[in-house]
Amino acid sequence: MTGLLEPRAIGRGLTRRDGPAKVTGTAPYAYEHPVDAPLYCHPVQAAIARGRCLRISGVEAEALDGVRALITPFTAERLADTSDAELAVLQDCEIPFRGRVIGLVLAESSETARHAAELVDVEYETDPFVAELKADDPDLYQPDKVNPSFATDTSEGDLETASAVTVDQTYTTAMYHNNPLEPHTTTALWDDGTLTLWDSTQSVHSVRSTVAKTFGLPAERVRVICPYLGGGFGSKGMPHANVVLAALAARTVPGRPVKLALTRQQMFSLAGYRTPTIQRVRLGADRDGRLESLGMDVVEQTSRIKEFAEQTAAPARMMYAARNRATSHRLARLDVPVPSWMRAPGECPGMFGPEVAMDELAEALGVDPIDLRVRNEPEKDPETGLPFSSRHLVECLRTGAERFGWNSRTAGRRDGRWLIGSGVAASVYPAKRMPGSSATIRYEKGRYAVEIGAADLGTGAWTILPQIAADALDVPVDSVDVRIGDTDFPKATVAGGSTGTASWGSAVVAAAEAFRDKYGSDPGDGDEAQADTPKNPDDKKYATYGFGAQFAEVRVDADTGEVRVSRLHGTFAVGRIVNPVTARSQLLGGMIMGLSMALHENSVLDPRFGHVVNHDLAEYHVSTNADVEDLRADWLDETDPHLNPMGSKGIGEIGIVGTAAAIANAVHHATGVRVRDLPITLDKLLPGLP
Repeated sequence: MTGLLEPRAIGRGLTRRDGPAKVTGTAPYAYEHPVDAPLYCHPVQAAIARGRCLRISGVEAEALDGVRALITPFTAERLADTSDAELAVLQDCEIPFRGRVIGLVLAESSETARHAAELVDVEYETDPFVAELKADDPDLYQPDKVNPSFATDTSEGDLETASAVTVDQTYTTAMYHNNPLEPHTTTALWDDGTLTLWDSTQSVHSVRSTVAKTFGLPAERVRVICPYLGGGFGSKGMPHANVVLAALAARTVPGRPVKLALTRQQMFSLAGYRTPTIQRVRLGADRDGRLESLGMDVVEQTSRIKEFAEQTAAPARMMYAARNRATSHRLARLDVPVPSWMRAPGECPGMFGPEVAMDELAEALGVDPIDLRVRNEPEKDPETGLPFSSRHLVECLRTGAERFGWNSRTAGRRDGRWLIGSGVAASVYPAKRMPGSSATIRYEKGRYAVEIGAADLGTGAWTILPQIAADALDVPVDSVDVRIGDTDFPKATVAGGSTGTASWGSAVVAAAEAFRDKYGSDPGDGDEAQADTPKNPDDKKYATYGFGAQFAEVRVDADTGEVRVSRLHGTFAVGRIVNPVTARSQLLGGMIMGLSMALHENSVLDPRFGHVVNHDLAEYHVSTNADVEDLRADWLDETDPHLNPMGSKGIGEIGIVGTAAAIANAVHHATGVRVRDLPITLDKLLPGLP
């Protein structure tokens, strides 16, 4: 790939352009978009795990002053397409999981709508259900593929080959729910047969195409707007039931906008989550620590009404060199809500088991955990046989170790009642760019305007797209504006999979090149050019990934088992950094989510009733930056010429990968207690503490 941009704006630590609007409260989010005389709707959710509604009575609810309508499966409009069972809401009386929406109240205020929803009386018929994931479930099955289109199983060589030193352990990760600060919200308005949605989404264009199909509309009759987003982490990467519900509600009152905001509790059953995983990891090595075999078998859950198979074993296929390798995924169909994307799907849970197993193998061999990883560095991608476009994992490990002070670590350190230990883990995430984006560049009154229907979910698109455009146009970055988050702008792919900057930036560069070819350096007012993300000629020639190394120091109270993370450092090789301010924010945020996964997050499902019982932020504990005394993210000076014109790689997700394993390894180093089941809670530590 040729034509890397010569950086002038790229690489500068510019502050976020959307920052002032967000911190002053003037940025309009989906629920806050100013509309005249809105109605508010509130879902009625099923209180059983499986069965059907026999009767829904809204007599008390409809008697409340301000209630305008109660929509139920008996009265709701029939949707044009119900092939996606998650979105086919209010179309029948069947209840496939607890929390399924079985009614919708419209009222003049949100308080009235919520009160009325609580007064709706429902008579149920219940069926037997299963909501608990078990490794020995007799009905486990092999899906056709895992997200998005990877092979379910892989095998090369003979995994049963005898080795001098082996590790064969089972590791588990919990169920996790995305909890963005801005909940899933939608404002919907039908006007003369056209639907406008102000939706909190990571992809306005995918919402438009999905809603248009669901309601049987031409795409041009649906407009989706989302200039600002209060976090998503994957949960807003695809439309969920709330979008269809808002559109259904607004359809009953044409010309009047309807607002729907899921409560924090409702998000635990209606907005996706990460499946819990059960991972059997097998490693075999010779006495020198060279891996001879690597196996990983994963058990996960999916909903009975819609399959989602997380690609948990995918990173094990390419991370380390081993002649004999095998991976598999098996799913349990349960009577639970539909799982979906959560930051770094696959790589995040999938690197926990193998990276803790590598630590166990290093201990069995009596070698340093970093040295073990270095000894098993592959010359090419073990899965595909392709050369890596760039792979600087060893440099991340070595450089990170030096900055962290790894060589001074000693087991059994103590500071009063605190046991101190440190751990390391590697991280990886695919570096891709997606086809299908388009950008327009227009010259208006002495300024350049970039238009693309991208979404900035807090990652910095408002800021970095002008930087990319400025270098491609060879103009000052202060002369470039950007317009995003609207289907009236050219199509953009989803802000997900760490592909946004690479995909949209490539389209912006192509549009800038077309603009300069057409108008030179002296354009006239109104001149414009449009271009799509071009094909990457190197796409099939290289294996493309970002890499990193996570280092954690923990302090464990010898009396109570309390764990505190005193230091958390990450060193990454993720291509050219477009903006160090926004990049550091993303990497640190991912690492904090990894800390949260290690010590706190756990959606506790009660198998007797089929629902998550800690479904709010009072009991579902999420870490913050203040939970680490010393938090640091660094990167190597790397430019990858085979990915995109910027030489960049995605950074939104790699920070979370490996972090939980590094913390678990540090806890073992401090205490001698090996915790293989996340989160690391007091009850798992206390029996083994000195």
